[in-house]
Amino acid sequence: MKEQTKKWLEMADYDRETAHAMFRSRRYVYCIFMCHLAIEKVLKGLYWELMGKFPPKTHNLLFFVKELHLRLPQDLLDFIGKLNDASVITRYPEDLQRVVKAYPRRVAQEYLRATDEVLQWLKKQLPA
Repeated sequence: MKEQTKKWLEMADYDRETAHAMFRSRRYVYCIFMCHLAIEKVLKGLYWELMGKFPPKTHNLLFFVKELHLRLPQDLLDFIGKLNDASVITRYPEDLQRVVKAYPRRVAQEYLRATDEVLQWLKKQLPA
């Protein structure tokens, strides 16, 4: 595995841990935001490893899925689409209270569970 790929994965693991910390501290909006970042960084690591160049500066998870020709199980692909949409809302909330209500504990918990599953699947796509 390339050294830069390892760095992307290290950052992704840090962001995943931060997502769990945000969940424990009841900062559910930021929990979801960090879920997005963790997946984004693994995808960028995959891009670096498989394409051999620095990944484009985009936060669009589906862009990377398409560029990398990933064939995720449908439930994981659906979740990535949902998380991709949530990214803009959690990154730039126009009405913080509305966003907080839209992402209560149970929703954040489900996002965390699904994020862990996606991260596990993506890491298995890396060459041995």
